[in-house]
Amino acid sequence: MGRSCHELQEDREVLELRDKILLMGPPNVGKSVFFSELTSIHVVSSNYAGTTVSYMKGTVSLNGRAYNLLDVPGTYSLAATSLAEEVALQFLASDPLAILFVLNAADLEGSIKLLLEVLEFEIPVVAALNLADVASRKGMEIDLELLQQELGVPIVPTVAVKRQGLRELVDELSRVVASSEAAAASVKRAEEARRGSDLELWQRAQQITAKCLRWTNGKPSRLDRLGDAMLNPWPGIPLAVLVILLSVGVVVGAGKALRAVLLLPLVNGFIVPFFEGLFSRFALPAVVHNVLIGEFGIFRISFEWILALVMPYVLLFQLVFSFLEDSGVLPRIAVLFDNIMRKLGVQGGSLISIMLGYGCAVPAIIGTRTATTRKERLIVTTIICFAVPCISQTGALFSLLSAYSYWLVLAVLAVGLLVFALVSVLTSRFLQGTVDPLVIEIPNLLIPEPRAYFKKFFIRAKHFVVDAEGPMLVAVVIAALLAETGILTGLSIVLRPLVSGWLGLPPEASMSLILGIIRREMSVAPLLALQLDGLQVFVGAVVSLIYLPCMSVFGILAKEFGAKVAVAIGAGTTVTALFLGGVLNHLIRFLLSFA
Repeated sequence: MGRSCHELQEDREVLELRDKILLMGPPNVGKSVFFSELTSIHVVSSNYAGTTVSYMKGTVSLNGRAYNLLDVPGTYSLAATSLAEEVALQFLASDPLAILFVLNAADLEGSIKLLLEVLEFEIPVVAALNLADVASRKGMEIDLELLQQELGVPIVPTVAVKRQGLRELVDELSRVVASSEAAAASVKRAEEARRGSDLELWQRAQQITAKCLRWTNGKPSRLDRLGDAMLNPWPGIPLAVLVILLSVGVVVGAGKALRAVLLLPLVNGFIVPFFEGLFSRFALPAVVHNVLIGEFGIFRISFEWILALVMPYVLLFQLVFSFLEDSGVLPRIAVLFDNIMRKLGVQGGSLISIMLGYGCAVPAIIGTRTATTRKERLIVTTIICFAVPCISQTGALFSLLSAYSYWLVLAVLAVGLLVFALVSVLTSRFLQGTVDPLVIEIPNLLIPEPRAYFKKFFIRAKHFVVDAEGPMLVAVVIAALLAETGILTGLSIVLRPLVSGWLGLPPEASMSLILGIIRREMSVAPLLALQLDGLQVFVGAVVSLIYLPCMSVFGILAKEFGAKVAVAIGAGTTVTALFLGGVLNHLIRFLLSFA
């Protein structure tokens, strides 16, 4: 996959930075939390393998001076067999002043092996022994002084999410940086100085672990026992299904309640009347008044659609999904459903990206970078674009369907699952390449620390407001202008054979196809204002479910896979949505004629 000149230039500038400190360690050890705390730059930290694919850059203050802190992608080794390992090697060869290495106290041997590889570059290292609370809970007792002697680096025990040990770690890092003059290190030099093979490093890590680690008589906690149970088909699969159903229930049920009890009364009882009264004080032309506060007025539907329809489901999804991430549930679901996903052409780890797509397709598609082959990336990305509605679209669909019948909700869900399976099987069969077996690290099952958990929630909520609100407001403005200028009427006439003749929807439903180009949930919102029968609601929901990916998704598709792939997926979803919607319309009407 090619990279732009701008991206390559940025990489060169980062590698050439002076006064830089590298933050390194294996995946799932909490590096992103350290980065966030030390730099005050908030990054989302997740508890499943592969989240931090690209590096992060920030500044940390040591001894009254600012240094560049680079969060290097988490890796298990430095064998340069993956993109993350290649990036790590490039940073190690860029003359850093020091390295802040994060050890996993609950998986000491693997962390030590990676640290031994890093030490071969002869760069000063300070180590944080993180997840010390998890290790203690498991009955692991680590001799810190002996571990420091064996590795020859200062080590500070930490629990990063609780800020335990961070001050001591900064003090130690300040001391090392102050006394350090970074030696020029290159990959070539490191290779020449390498003390042993990969096997020898593992043996050395085993020896050090055996010396420094002692198991006490501590019994596994309830969380540990539950975490182990969730990895077995029984009771793991029923528990996973229960977790998924509870998560959906919380998002949908609480979202609908929040919408009905608080947001709709707020919008219809206070916000919209306020703007109606405000604009009525001015002698505005009728056209301008209607664009601002008419039936499709900007200051009416922006609050009805965005605040009351989309926002509650988005916020609740982020609360629930962040909990599933940080608790360690998602990787267990991936393992449990690996066999089923294999039959569909991908491995179970892809479920993490797919489930992330129910929040937003953009980070989900970026998350497919963790896939080991391009074929798997394309399969998962295509599934997300065809059959995975984002949470704002899901909320809009649920509002539309549940107003008629919960059976319609199940019917649309069944169509979505069918499309999911067909797309997965067909793309896996026709795309060239391979899909590797599932290899995923299973983090400890835990209750997320409230401070870190709510920080993640507020960051993601802020990102949604910044990234999604703008395009949705654009769609609202377009809707107001189309309705008031009469363009919508003209478009309805042009699209009538498709919208009314083929799909069986009212001509006004053409607004859905137009606004859906900007944001998918905007293809649902106009349907709420129409007097539709049950069949029309079902057809409209199916078309909206599969319809053209929104502009932000199209942009990330072009960036990640190229314009041809983006156009192909966009054309495929649009044709499939319209074709399937029309077939369902005519088939169901034909069957009803015999009833």
